[in-house]
Amino acid sequence: MSSGLVVKNNLSALSTLNILNKNTSALNSSLSKVSSGLKIQSAADDASGYQISERMKVQIRSLDQANQNTENGSSLLSTAAGAVDSTVEILKTLKEKVLSAANGTNTDSDLEAIQDELDQSIDQINDNANVTFNDKYLINGSLTAKGAATNSTYVNSSLATATTGSTALTALSDRNTNSLGIVSGDKITVSYVSNGKTVTSKITVTGSTTLSTVLGKISAGSASYTTSTIGTDAGGNTISTADGSDVITLTATGSGVTNSIGGFSIGVTDSSGNEKKSVDTYLDAFSEKITAQDSVTATDSLSLQVGTKSNQTIKVSLDDMGAQALGLQGLDTSTGKVQNLNVTTTENANVAANVLDSALQRALSEQTKIGAAQSRLDYTAENLTTSSENVTDAQSTIADADMAKEMTEYSKNSVLQQAAQAMLAQANQSGSGVLSLLQ
Repeated sequence: MSSGLVVKNNLSALSTLNILNKNTSALNSSLSKVSSGLKIQSAADDASGYQISERMKVQIRSLDQANQNTENGSSLLSTAAGAVDSTVEILKTLKEKVLSAANGTNTDSDLEAIQDELDQSIDQINDNANVTFNDKYLINGSLTAKGAATNSTYVNSSLATATTGSTALTALSDRNTNSLGIVSGDKITVSYVSNGKTVTSKITVTGSTTLSTVLGKISAGSASYTTSTIGTDAGGNTISTADGSDVITLTATGSGVTNSIGGFSIGVTDSSGNEKKSVDTYLDAFSEKITAQDSVTATDSLSLQVGTKSNQTIKVSLDDMGAQALGLQGLDTSTGKVQNLNVTTTENANVAANVLDSALQRALSEQTKIGAAQSRLDYTAENLTTSSENVTDAQSTIADADMAKEMTEYSKNSVLQQAAQAMLAQANQSGSGVLSLLQ
């Protein structure tokens, strides 16, 4: 660099000005980082770091939205659970009322009063089934999983595995091959409920009376014998006994809710009219294993988006908890009117007890299913919260400014800027010495 005295180009001042501009730019950068708290504010600061940071921001927002979806889904299930809980409590009360109606101490007016209470309770069960969340019906069957129509199926695993339809009633034995003690002259009462209507038949036992004679009185169903296969559920899965042993199975002849068997009762009395309770314990031990369901051709089950990518969903199906689906109500095909479970006679009340047992089992199963889904959503929410926290931590490491470090840089750049300004003033004065040569 030339060291002569010049006035046209003040190179010292130009050099100092360049340094001042650099210090000013560095000071502005430090000031921006300190004021925003961000180390990377644009791709110009760190191209690869900016891309990673922005991708992580998208992931964080997606995780937070998935968490919100999970919370909304949990709220929906809580609403459904509340309605089912109410239905369960109603069914518990109805079981008490039905047992009261089955007691021979009641007058006709007492039974009518119990029937009135039962009718009101059934209406409330239907109201519960129409509960909504964000205008979406929950337990009226509109959110049932896709599947084929199913048949009501009842199983008796108390009778001997060798029992067949042709087995004489007098030869029936329990699982341990002990005789049930049915003899000729005993009376058998078979009652069942279909579409809210109670049908009762009576049989006098003879030596030739077989089990198929009894179950055949349940005209809404057909029995199968000595098989471990119970039936097929809505998903097309074969339902079998847990231990693979053979059981007696009674299946509704028609599929769907309108052809369902709400429940049935088989009672045995001796020739004097005394109830043979030890026999009833085994012969009347049918329990529902497959619930009647109408065909669902579309995928109507609830889909909860609980992940950040497609198909990361939880499917929740909610069964119909209406009175008809529970076997408490139906349509009288002869009159076209809705009819409720009838308890105005002790015989009807007796079979109604089994109907309510089946209805309670369906409602309790729905409670369990909803509770399991809620529990899973709770775990999902915890996982999403943890994931969001961890990704936020990683994004912060990349993009957030270390304030202590940036304040140090800011102080340094501020001092350097002030020093450069002072030196620029000195450099601008260097040309004034030439004036003394020109005098």
